[in-house]
Amino acid sequence: MSEHRTTTAVVLAAGAGRRLSPLTNRRPKPMVPVANRPLLEYVIEAVSDAGVEEVVLVVGYERERIQTHFGDGGDWDVSIRYVTQGKRLGTAHAVLQAEAHVDSPFLVLNGDRVVDSRIVADVRDALADGDEAAAMAVRRSGRPRSYGVVTVRDGRVETIVEKPGRDIESELINAGVYAFSPAVFDAIRETDPAADGEYQLPATVERLIDDGGVRAVRHDGVWHDVSYLWDLLDVTDAVIDREGGAIDGNVAPGGAVDERSVLASTASVGRNAVVASGTTVGANAYVGPNATVERSVLFPDATVEAGAVLRDCVVGAGATVGANATVRGGTATVVVEGTLHENVRLGGVVGDDASVGGAAVLAPGTVLGNDAVVGDGAAVSGRVADAETVRRG
Repeated sequence: MSEHRTTTAVVLAAGAGRRLSPLTNRRPKPMVPVANRPLLEYVIEAVSDAGVEEVVLVVGYERERIQTHFGDGGDWDVSIRYVTQGKRLGTAHAVLQAEAHVDSPFLVLNGDRVVDSRIVADVRDALADGDEAAAMAVRRSGRPRSYGVVTVRDGRVETIVEKPGRDIESELINAGVYAFSPAVFDAIRETDPAADGEYQLPATVERLIDDGGVRAVRHDGVWHDVSYLWDLLDVTDAVIDREGGAIDGNVAPGGAVDERSVLASTASVGRNAVVASGTTVGANAYVGPNATVERSVLFPDATVEAGAVLRDCVVGAGATVGANATVRGGTATVVVEGTLHENVRLGGVVGDDASVGGAAVLAPGTVLGNDAVVGDGAAVSGRVADAETVRRG
């Protein structure tokens, strides 16, 4: 790899990730764990593996968690500098915060998607090898309406439309990996804000389409987005498929942990408990005797007591699911920010430090807020607010 292509990567990690509430009420979205590692780690690793040595992390919401975890970047063989987006005014505004640290062509990546190094290298090289104003990764998606839909002609981006309505012209989406020259900063300043007052990077890309063009870099490799709570289960499963399981914790006699699971070194599994395929058990988390946990994510310090059954479930940090409680899993209809999502596979979410009582039952799609309390034997469905208590009957 030639030295002049090492470049700098600006990684956007300032957002709050409201659609992942309650998991993001106390942590930034890039720090949500996938297979017991923060989402942002996968981005930093991809950048490092592509030969990029300089990273500018744009932080904001709960930024201390990110800075404490990543430090100067030495553990990932990169040098990290931090800039703060004081007011979250969109992705283009976030990029603008890095201007003082960039004086040559650079990369921009979202900090909340699992990607591989090839997409990083291909986008960087496309800008270096062409005469366009920018380069951008595009890929096919089964749900293009959730992203920026892109049309491509003769290897260049022709149009980009964020979250379009029913009529779409393409299954190609914006994959969230860009390469720009420093001229993009002037283009951002010339971009009009959206109706909500935010300055979004796709709007700047639209300007660049007419000013030198934008190279489209097709990508069909690793790319996983965690936009919704149920995505966390899907992406965890996919990452375990790619990287394999890791059973490092303590498993009591009679306990069974599937090889397609990730068990942290300080986690423990009780006698005759079952940790089934697609499950991750975080640091200091505990699965009690005779419990069954299947295709679920247990955050650090979570506790699943004896005889409980969890399927398709996310249990937040410090949360407790009581003895013989049941989250039966399966498909559900879930409302997120006023939008109805049907037939999503989500058994339930138990927020940080929430408590589910013994023999309680959570219907598919139930979301308990942080510090919520469900009493013994209670049956719960829908959303329960932070710190709310639900009693039996």
